[in-house]
Amino acid sequence: MIFDWSYAASILPVLARAAVVTIEATFLSFSLALILGLLLALMRMSGVKPIASASLWFVEVIRGTPLLVQLFILFLILPKYGLTMPAFVTGVVGLGIHYSAYCAEVYRAGIESVPRGQWEASRALNMGTFHTYRDIILPQAFPPIIPALGNYLISLFKETPLLSAVAVVELLQAALLLGSDSFRYIEPITLVGVFFLVMSLFAAAAVRLVERRLQAR
Repeated sequence: MIFDWSYAASILPVLARAAVVTIEATFLSFSLALILGLLLALMRMSGVKPIASASLWFVEVIRGTPLLVQLFILFLILPKYGLTMPAFVTGVVGLGIHYSAYCAEVYRAGIESVPRGQWEASRALNMGTFHTYRDIILPQAFPPIIPALGNYLISLFKETPLLSAVAVVELLQAALLLGSDSFRYIEPITLVGVFFLVMSLFAAAAVRLVERRLQAR
């Protein structure tokens, strides 16, 4: 079986629609991971032992269990207790929660890398905790951690095919459905591979651009 360019062109619209789902899931999930991860990091560093312990255990449990298991819990088990979400929302929440645990550790490393004197100077200026984080600590913590966050963005993007397990027709699932209909897999799978490669390279370039701009600033 050789690559059929005419068949590849005919299935591009279907794959393009599925690619939109993949991209939407990626950016929504990563946005959730960034926000929740920062919250978890701040909880871990709050100094309040119950809050810090809760954050620690949450991160360790999420990092210690497979993403697919977490997706099945959200999709198959929670509805039995009255919490039902659409398939796409389930996938976004599952990916976001899973990667928030990793982002939390990246945030914590960045915050801890800020010199202790910055905290002491903010206290000497009688700045509150919120303004200290917003105006002094986080602006210094973010630039060094951009590459690590970028790596997790690319990893999350490549994990989106797992959403097919919770009935989300993302890019790879769409390619498999096309293959099962036509018994031709080489074209859809090849196109999916090319799409993931191109988007990963684009994301890596975007991360490097953001990193350079933050360092320059």
